[in-house]
Amino acid sequence: MSLDLIITMVIIAIGIFLFVKDYFSIDTTSVLIMALFIVAGVLSPEEGFSGFNHPATITLGCMFIISAGVFQSGLLDGISIKLVRLARTNYFIALLIFCITASVFSAFVNDSAVVALLLPIALKVCRESDISPSKLLIPISFAALFGGTCTLIGTSTNILVSSYAEKYGLEGFGMFEFSLPALCIASVGFAYLLFAGPLLLPKRKSIDSGLSEEAGKYVTEIIIEEDCPDLNKPVFQSRLVKEFNAQVLRIRRQDRNSFDIGQETSLHQDDILQVILPSDSLNNLRNASGYKIKGDYSEYGFKDPENERNLYEAIIPYGSALAGSSLRAINFRRKYKSSVLALRHRGQLLLEKLPDIRLVEGDMLLILGSKEELGILSSQGLIVTLSEHKSTKINFRKAIPAILIALGVVLAAALDLTSILISSMIGCLLLVTTGTLKPQEAYQAVEWKVIFMMAGVLSMGTALEKTGGAEQIAQFVQQSLGAYDPRITLSLLYLITFLSTNILSSKAAAALMTPIVISLASAMEVSEKPFLIAVMFACSLTFMTPVSYPTNTMVYAPGNYRFNDFLKIGTPLNIITWLTASFIIPQFFPF
Repeated sequence: MSLDLIITMVIIAIGIFLFVKDYFSIDTTSVLIMALFIVAGVLSPEEGFSGFNHPATITLGCMFIISAGVFQSGLLDGISIKLVRLARTNYFIALLIFCITASVFSAFVNDSAVVALLLPIALKVCRESDISPSKLLIPISFAALFGGTCTLIGTSTNILVSSYAEKYGLEGFGMFEFSLPALCIASVGFAYLLFAGPLLLPKRKSIDSGLSEEAGKYVTEIIIEEDCPDLNKPVFQSRLVKEFNAQVLRIRRQDRNSFDIGQETSLHQDDILQVILPSDSLNNLRNASGYKIKGDYSEYGFKDPENERNLYEAIIPYGSALAGSSLRAINFRRKYKSSVLALRHRGQLLLEKLPDIRLVEGDMLLILGSKEELGILSSQGLIVTLSEHKSTKINFRKAIPAILIALGVVLAAALDLTSILISSMIGCLLLVTTGTLKPQEAYQAVEWKVIFMMAGVLSMGTALEKTGGAEQIAQFVQQSLGAYDPRITLSLLYLITFLSTNILSSKAAAALMTPIVISLASAMEVSEKPFLIAVMFACSLTFMTPVSYPTNTMVYAPGNYRFNDFLKIGTPLNIITWLTASFIIPQFFPF
């Protein structure tokens, strides 16, 4: 074994460790791996940075822009609103409608964006129909994953694997080349979600998240000022408790960091009180003299009486610029003129030291702000508002060219008139030149964290290929499994890949497995396509954990799920799809 190969395996092991421990965001870890390969001399700078101009990376960036053109036209929003009106009938109808909608949309546009679109609508249906969100949100995420496997542009993993094949001199995949086996697997998955899902999914109210309660109570901090009528009064005799129905949890005072409340505890000037307030009392308290809500406009001298501020629940979606930073680091209060009063982070309700907590995708926030301020945060892709949903009015001047351009991109690739890379690039240019998207909107549509992550993980495959690691691993697999039927080898590779995806990201697993299975197919003297499709499906159809795929992360907090919920419903589904794929793929793509 050469020194370069040893270094490569060590760097990959370091990368896997960092992915598992989650010390850094996924994109940071990916770029760090790329840098290590360059510094160690395994890859030249040109080879290390080649991931940025890789066809898969460029195609993915273009597809983000095309998806944004369709979404911003309001067309999908309008369609989804009409469809989910049927969902109010009963739970089974709601489950069917949302699963079909999520899967159909995800076959052609970014699945994370589809789930972000459907989340607030689904929560609204749950509130109006008395359906537990935990009974609905996991199936929406899983259905989006099934839809994404049906077309070449359905997921970034499909694009990555197909581009890798072309890089190795093999034939890439057509737009709908693997749609039939994907639909067969999706049909089995849908049957499971529709019939076994309702029995396995928990019935848990989203209000148990602790961010809100039925009475609309919220946790915040109040500062006692010098003109407060409650100065030197016992807490339980104060106006704050008697008139505003506040429940005082804790007091922070200058001479003591924090202490619990006793019967004789009185209020002093500059005390900071942690309290639970009914939502209607919060706005009343803001107008009362002597009290200051920590983090409110008044703390920073802002006055905007016409811009009404309310409480909103929101989630940090995949690719948000907020992820990986703390509220203090990004100066959230001043920059966005809103305050985060509570946070559900990694399944835990947090009320203290919020500015210093590193945010991650899937975190749920309770934000005090105005509609305009929340609109800015949403338009920049920083949050998805869950408290209410207002459908976007269809702008036909943008909707018609957006849908025609998107159809043109798909048909040009499907009819083999040109590659998906060329057709998506032309589509992006047409969206901008026709005025459907402004150049700035196109730049903002690209999830740059995903682009950097893609470029970083591609370096792992490049290093394995250059050092001969992929070939040696393939030879080892052939020697170990060579006596078995290729179907068994494919089944075992599918199993290894989807287990790896639950530990790593789907793109990292695809970048590692693709060069290995190509070398393996060559060594076995069989077609590489069944193995490549197995990698595609295994990387996308991952259901066992809330962090195995971005859409799972997005529904984790709003559905008030626990980690075991994903294991309980996702593990049987992963086993079913594994066995189904092992049988179905060779039927359509013989060895």
